[in-house]
Amino acid sequence: MKYISLPTPHAERRLSFYLAMEEYVARHIDEPDSFFLWQVAPSVIFGRNQQLEREVNVDYCRRNGIAMYRRKSGGGCVYADWGNLMLSFVTCEENSQLAFHHFLNMVILVLRKLGIEAVSTVHNDVLIDGLKVSGTACYRLPERNIVHGTLLYDTNMEHMLGAITPSVEKLQQKGIESVRQRITLLKNHTTVDIDYLKNFIRTTLCTTEHPLTMADVAAIEAMEQEYLSTAFIERM
Repeated sequence: MKYISLPTPHAERRLSFYLAMEEYVARHIDEPDSFFLWQVAPSVIFGRNQQLEREVNVDYCRRNGIAMYRRKSGGGCVYADWGNLMLSFVTCEENSQLAFHHFLNMVILVLRKLGIEAVSTVHNDVLIDGLKVSGTACYRLPERNIVHGTLLYDTNMEHMLGAITPSVEKLQQKGIESVRQRITLLKNHTTVDIDYLKNFIRTTLCTTEHPLTMADVAAIEAMEQEYLSTAFIERM
């Protein structure tokens, strides 16, 4: 599998750039299977069929400088920051569930090679000791499936709970402690740091590299404008 690398790998980019990058790779890079990982400043990302105000605590996000984005895959609202990894897998596999299965097996392979007993669920999550450490979503483009997921390493739990809960009533209904009890952080199950983890994932899953050019980056940034538009983010 090819690792898709950027010509400026250390540049700080918005979450919307990486959503566009997934789509660009799926539409323009002729590889059967491609993969890349990324990190972003505090952000929330919600599914294509979700309503912003019902899934995101907009006031909390604005007060705390947390950006808000919509993605083209389904599923629930996710919080991301520098303390977790985002994983992107683009495959020519036509069956979405098989694409999910392939992606989950990759995540589990990495974790087990680190000595962590992880399992997948029918909801396409990854669990350690019965607690969620990774969630996934998928969408289909012509001849490609895009599967993306989170890998919680040392995420800011206060922001996670505050940003994706839109009201006090919903917060009370779910219960902060019950949410905490369903989630685990990878740092609690391994001694490796996040930089080691990033390199380990890349070298475990990918044997070769497909470097993008600055022209590719410019095309991705043009594609990104759709994800940044108010009409796209606030639709429905």
